[in-house]
Amino acid sequence: MAERTRSDDPYLNLPEDASLSGELLDTQVQKAQEQLVALKRQQDIIERQKRELEELSRRQDQLHSGKTEMIEKLTRALVVLEREHLETQRRVDLLTSINDSFNGHLDQLEAINPKAWEGLDINKELAKALSAVDDARSEFARSLPKIGTTPSDEADLAGAAGPFHADYEATSAKDFLYWLKAGVAFTLPLVVIGLLLVWAISNAKA
Repeated sequence: MAERTRSDDPYLNLPEDASLSGELLDTQVQKAQEQLVALKRQQDIIERQKRELEELSRRQDQLHSGKTEMIEKLTRALVVLEREHLETQRRVDLLTSINDSFNGHLDQLEAINPKAWEGLDINKELAKALSAVDDARSEFARSLPKIGTTPSDEADLAGAAGPFHADYEATSAKDFLYWLKAGVAFTLPLVVIGLLLVWAISNAKA
């Protein structure tokens, strides 16, 4: 009876190393879990590397597009600057020429001294002086439109030229009116005297 009970118990039929097999299975499960953890860690590393590569690629694209854009803009800007430089240089040359011309006329006009004409041909010296004034006036009028570049500059130059031309025109008008009045003043007494003489002669005959 005891032998049958012992033979019917399935646990009694297990091999002697059954407990060892359970421990081995637990070990394998633990190793599998460790491998999963290692794989998860490796996956995280790979994903981080992927993100870094994607960011690197994005920055490289940004570098390429930014480089291309700025090369085009700087190239166009250099062309414009070169043109502006040439134009500015031409203007500097023009203003330098005008400046030298004005200084020359100014020196020539300031050197005119009628007091130093004593003993010389006054008519000739006066003609030379008037010619110098006319040359300066012509040069000023011809150069004036080339000087002003801003509204304020043009206003200043117009203010400088305005009184000049106004004074010249006023002087011309004044000269005409002056001589007209002077002529009347000179002839009026003669006319009065003549009328008085005619009246006196008429009365004498009467």
